[in-house]
Amino acid sequence: MPTSENPAAAAAESQYLDFDLRVRPLTQLQDIVYAQRPALGSNRLLKLDLLLPLPANPRAPLPTTTQPAVVFITGGGFLAAPKGNYLPQRLALASAGYVVASIEYRLLNEVNYAGMVADVKSAIRFLRANAAQYGIDPARVAVMGESAGGYLSAFAATSGGRAEFEQGEHLDQRSDVQAAVDLYGLSDLTRVGEGLPAPVAQGYQSPSSLPVVLVNGIPPFGPGGSLADTPERTSAANPLTYISERTPPFLLFHGEQDALVSPGQTLLLFEALRQHQVPATRYVVKNAGHADAYWYQPQIIDLIIKFLDTTLKQPA
Repeated sequence: MPTSENPAAAAAESQYLDFDLRVRPLTQLQDIVYAQRPALGSNRLLKLDLLLPLPANPRAPLPTTTQPAVVFITGGGFLAAPKGNYLPQRLALASAGYVVASIEYRLLNEVNYAGMVADVKSAIRFLRANAAQYGIDPARVAVMGESAGGYLSAFAATSGGRAEFEQGEHLDQRSDVQAAVDLYGLSDLTRVGEGLPAPVAQGYQSPSSLPVVLVNGIPPFGPGGSLADTPERTSAANPLTYISERTPPFLLFHGEQDALVSPGQTLLLFEALRQHQVPATRYVVKNAGHADAYWYQPQIIDLIIKFLDTTLKQPA
């Protein structure tokens, strides 16, 4: 007899699954304009993508509660800022209960380091100004970045309250953050070549190298010169220069085999944070290089989530 005519027999042959809910439903909002910048007679629209945790009940209104936010800053050598990068890590953060904003920012052909930092701070202010719309707790915001984004993440976190980096919209909102994650970013450009292979270290002395252009601009539009020629400007471009009592807790990572950004860069920042009594933890990942497959492994994102949970979700 066909099972469709015998429901009891069909039920007896079925297998039942019984499990706890572990993964959050998510949704994505793309290409939200968070700032506008003048660019050759037009407006440069800066955009972000949002990953939003949803309630377990899909019929519940969105949002139902406020949650901490993480501003993710992609790398790209300061020549590109593809906000679609690091998707597995961002999905994991959102599933862990964070509103995750992945941002683009202006590049070396447009601005120097200060303009990029100003863009990051604009994104933070935008999220606070629209916290109710996106279900964000404005008192719990973190920055996280890798490579160039690690540098900008560290800069945004250490320069809280510095008016020179506040530009654009929503200036009534704060741009300080409550936690920072820096994956293999630069921190002290005066020592950018230390610990690297000789050809790489020598290349960083060229007036056309990325760290030099980051500080002194593209000749002939910037002042030019090497980093050694411009010590004051170079010092002003170092995230560790701005560490203060306002600096939030840091989590730092670096690959043991990184031949592009020396592991010494996050070590310098780690030591400077400790000297200022800023809570900081640093991990060196064995065999890992720069932005390679090691950074997609669950051991990394699990440590990041644990740090963020401790810093942003634990009672004060």
